[in-house]
Amino acid sequence: MRVPNHIGIIPDGNRRWALSKGMTKDKGYFQGLDPGVLMFRLCQQAGVKEVTYYGFTTDNTKRPAEQRKAFTEACINAVRMLSKEDASLLVIGNADSPMFPQELLPYTTRKDFGSGGIKVNFLVNYGWEWDLNNLKSADTSKKNITSYIKSNDISRVDLIIRWGGRRRLSGFLPVQSIYADFYVVDDYWPDFKKEHFYEALKWYNEQDITLGG
Repeated sequence: MRVPNHIGIIPDGNRRWALSKGMTKDKGYFQGLDPGVLMFRLCQQAGVKEVTYYGFTTDNTKRPAEQRKAFTEACINAVRMLSKEDASLLVIGNADSPMFPQELLPYTTRKDFGSGGIKVNFLVNYGWEWDLNNLKSADTSKKNITSYIKSNDISRVDLIIRWGGRRRLSGFLPVQSIYADFYVVDDYWPDFKKEHFYEALKWYNEQDITLGG
């Protein structure tokens, strides 16, 4: 089976999951922590070389305060959990904003944990406009254009998996996602199952990868 080098993960459906269980929307984010670690380990076992998780966006910070606090704390805990794995970890997003959690500032430079190995990127307070802002002054005659984006340490994405049934990228790494295959899981992220991952890999293996050629 052909395994993607880089998988992007959009863990959506946390709020809808909470409502379906009779909870308030903010209670759903905590339930996504264990699935995140399990997904990492499955990628590791399958031979995936890089994984990028969508934490929260600059647009998400417009949500009510209790939700904002909940998803921020979930991201902090998720990064700390991943730092206990064998991973080369990077958190990327607008760290100059007060919405960026101070607890994650030490992770904004890539660091190896355990024996290192698989690259793990975590998008926190990320915005596509923020990411591409330097392109306004880019001199493309002297430099590769991708070197101007702030997420330049993240490689091209092969497969994006989105939970929660939505069929949109929501601003996820627009440059690196240009040739990514997009697989949608209808189940909410807190209802993650190993089968979701295996079915996504099987589907990816059946795609015709041409990269425009």
